[in-house]
Amino acid sequence: MQLILYSKPGCHLCEGLESKLEQVSQIEFELEIRDITTREDWFAAYEYEVPVLCQKLLDKEKPLPRMSPRATVAKLEQMLRQNLTR
Repeated sequence: MQLILYSKPGCHLCEGLESKLEQVSQIEFELEIRDITTREDWFAAYEYEVPVLCQKLLDKEKPLPRMSPRATVAKLEQMLRQNLTR
């Protein structure tokens, strides 16, 4: 399973979510981090939305619900279990 985190340099919310994703132990996934400042289309889509977490599917990306920055790793795991397509 592959997840994509749209992020930008210096974004503390992005760094916090990335750190929590690294602590998830109950769900196996590969994490790809995409810096929105490297592509105009990503920047236009996510400039005011980062961090954005998506699941990479065969032919598309599925955006996952936005988590509170105060959410625990356990809450993040629960959200992933409820929303990931297997």
